[in-house]
Amino acid sequence: MKAIITATRLAHDLNGDNPPVLLDVRWQLSVVKAAGAPDFDGRAQYAAGHIPGAVFVDLDKELASAPGERGRHPLPDLAEFGTAMRRAGVTATRPVVVYDGGQGWAAARAWWLLRWTGHPDVRVLDGGLAAWEGPLSTDVPAPAEGDFEPVPGAVDLLDADGAAALARSGVLFDARAGERYRGDVEPIDRAGGHIPGAVSAPTNENVGPDGRFLPAEELRARFTALGASGEAEVGVYCGSGVSAAHEVLALAVAGIPAALYVGSWSEWSSDLSRPVAVGPDPQ
Repeated sequence: MKAIITATRLAHDLNGDNPPVLLDVRWQLSVVKAAGAPDFDGRAQYAAGHIPGAVFVDLDKELASAPGERGRHPLPDLAEFGTAMRRAGVTATRPVVVYDGGQGWAAARAWWLLRWTGHPDVRVLDGGLAAWEGPLSTDVPAPAEGDFEPVPGAVDLLDADGAAALARSGVLFDARAGERYRGDVEPIDRAGGHIPGAVSAPTNENVGPDGRFLPAEELRARFTALGASGEAEVGVYCGSGVSAAHEVLALAVAGIPAALYVGSWSEWSSDLSRPVAVGPDPQ
């Protein structure tokens, strides 16, 4: 199973005998904005135009549970996640394609959750909606109820203790921007810095200017140079388990399996007992 799909291939598959279920997960990270600036509204963006047949999925409400001690985007309640996926028409026998506005983070979060809960065939539209060259629709589909029943554990998941251990025994990538890894700035969470032993690997360096993933061989060379030689286990975290899912996706494109620390820095930094490293050195 491939992890990503081109817009050309998606258009072909949508006209095939077993078209994929299509999920629109447009979302942006909310940070402090200028006074009066409205929050990003993914549902409104979807209503204004989406790939025909796509069903909107709300990342904050359906792909995560409420923020708290487990981070800003902890795992969703599995029963609620399953209900949302069946509402969108997800079944065990049809492929699923997920897209967002182009950044790829939100689509990767949905991709990872579906994989973690056992869906056998889910891909992300490479480049997101910006790569789509076909028409858009404002019609809201009413798909037949799906039958997907999420069963967690199909791919590896890290908790805080597991991430700390992996930073010592294997390779733990920090997918955030370098300045947040170093602790130069921290616009969201309690403290700046990184998990001791983690290696800085900003996820935005996995894509080209058009938002599409770099070729698999280039990604493999990048991650190998950062320590993912194939001999050690690999894990990824970010701020709240969203952009890290995008890095797990990039690693999958490169042929390197990786675990996700969903709680990520938002969980780690909120626990005063956890150590914090600052500066460019992993330790």
